[in-house]
Amino acid sequence: QVQLVESGGGLVQAGGSLRLSCAASGSTFSSNAMAWFRQAPTKEREFVAAVSWSGGRTYYRSSVKGRFTISRDNAKNTVYLQMNSLKPEDTAVYYCALGSTITTILDNAVDAWGKGTLVTVSS
Repeated sequence: QVQLVESGGGLVQAGGSLRLSCAASGSTFSSNAMAWFRQAPTKEREFVAAVSWSGGRTYYRSSVKGRFTISRDNAKNTVYLQMNSLKPEDTAVYYCALGSTITTILDNAVDAWGKGTLVTVSS
């Protein structure tokens, strides 16, 4: 069973940048789509970004488009989320997720979750 471990969260001022990483164990990483979700205090978990198994296709929620970039390195079994121009409303616990395709992930068919990493953006 694949395990996902996120890192890179922290405290940053508004307008700053952070890069999150998610390292996956197991041999299925390179054949699956990967995604990032987030959950802010008192709110439900929401989709942030996804990338196809090859890295050739990406998809973002509208509020992060142009500011966040998802990418992956299949040789390192790692997916990244580069976050620029951060806003206080980006404050949340960010979770890494694995699924068959971007479409299935968007349909909430996630096969594995990480435990999350906290991102706090101060104003």
